[in-house]
Amino acid sequence: MSDSRVALITGGGSGIGAAVARRLLDAGHRVAVTGRGEERLRAFAEELGRPEELLTLVGNAAEYDQVQAAVDATVKEFGRLDTVVANAGFATHDTVAAGDPAGWPDMVLTNVLGPALLIRASIGALKETKGRIVLIGSVAGHVFTPGNLYGATKWAVTGLAENARREVTEFGVGVTLVSPGRVETPFWDSYGSLPPGHLLTADQLAESIVWAIRQPVGVDINSVTVRPIGQPN
Repeated sequence: MSDSRVALITGGGSGIGAAVARRLLDAGHRVAVTGRGEERLRAFAEELGRPEELLTLVGNAAEYDQVQAAVDATVKEFGRLDTVVANAGFATHDTVAAGDPAGWPDMVLTNVLGPALLIRASIGALKETKGRIVLIGSVAGHVFTPGNLYGATKWAVTGLAENARREVTEFGVGVTLVSPGRVETPFWDSYGSLPPGHLLTADQLAESIVWAIRQPVGVDINSVTVRPIGQPN
């Protein structure tokens, strides 16, 4: 078990993060997941039967001390770190002309600062394993949508992924940006309903993410865009 790979996933207690954690555990990885809600993390661990290969950590992805503590706890528990997945994020589902600014700072900090903090906190451990950074972006970070501040945060993630890749590739560390289209997850809870049309499931998207993570040594998959059939933009 000491030689099996280790992944740390932020926002890993539900939705896409939880689906990736399940698939990695099934593939023989050891996995740490973080989240703000202790009850949600506990329920996720209990759902899986509390395996020894799973570590749950309460923490805020937008607070550097907490992100660093999660990285340190993962390395202490499992002895190494091979992959980090910056998955924590959310949308306020409003617009810059008609929305409520009260919710914007937390969204911007979580969606943009959070991935940068995870890179900074984990790069030392990833250098040792020649590991991989995975940033969960969005199709909204590649197309323009009227007034969409959430989309602007994901445009930032798109840029962060390539900027980070150009810095860390010399260390033997890979960077993958995964840009999902519409996915059926708790992301839509605050929206009030699921959007119309076909949606990907979290498990379908997780398959693509894990495929990128499990590439052979020396192969760097830099960008993966995954839409459901029927989503035109």
